[in-house]
Amino acid sequence: MPRETLNRDQIVRAAIELLDAEGIEGLSMRKLGRRLGSAPTAMYWHVGNKENLVVLAADLVWAEIEPLDPAASGWRAAARALAYDAHALAARHPWLINAIGTHFVYGDGMARFQDHSYAVYEAAGFTGWDLDWAVNTAYTFVAGSAVDKATTAAMAKAQIRPGRGAEGGPEQDIVTWATGIASRYPRLRARLEAQAVADPAEMTHRKFEFGIEAILDGLEARLARQAT
Repeated sequence: MPRETLNRDQIVRAAIELLDAEGIEGLSMRKLGRRLGSAPTAMYWHVGNKENLVVLAADLVWAEIEPLDPAASGWRAAARALAYDAHALAARHPWLINAIGTHFVYGDGMARFQDHSYAVYEAAGFTGWDLDWAVNTAYTFVAGSAVDKATTAAMAKAQIRPGRGAEGGPEQDIVTWATGIASRYPRLRARLEAQAVADPAEMTHRKFEFGIEAILDGLEARLARQAT
């Protein structure tokens, strides 16, 4: 595709597809050029460089979240929807949290998400610094859940050789190695045994549900205390 027929939106959307498939490490202007049938120089012409492209892609995906009006649904339902939508967004684009952690990602997409977050918790009754902290509490939990999920996925793929260190022994995958360490501690061992027979997808869903409902319960209780 010749440079003059390309535009920034086409390039950024193609970059998102490549990022979803291969992550930030797998993104390059050369690969993107092949995907679009154009020279890598055309990518640079429209988006500058890889770092800027990651920022543009990360900001654009935030537009996938459709906000729920707290005036129509109630603040708690809107807050819950916002958390689940952001959690699903990070699952669809597993490179997003890494991009936010390593690049200054900011634009209309993220600003829109933040502004709606403030609208939701403002509708609940939070004001001033409490409004900032309510928004931050929910966002931090969602981001932490995404990091936890990414870490679990990375552990499943990784390998480690503890046998080459002080303990000796054969090569082991990292999950087996970490489980062996955790099993030395009675409470961890008991939880690992319970988790071993549970459905991972169901546990992931229930863990997130428990966390977000606990946060909303706590925020609601705080508002009630302030009212009395």
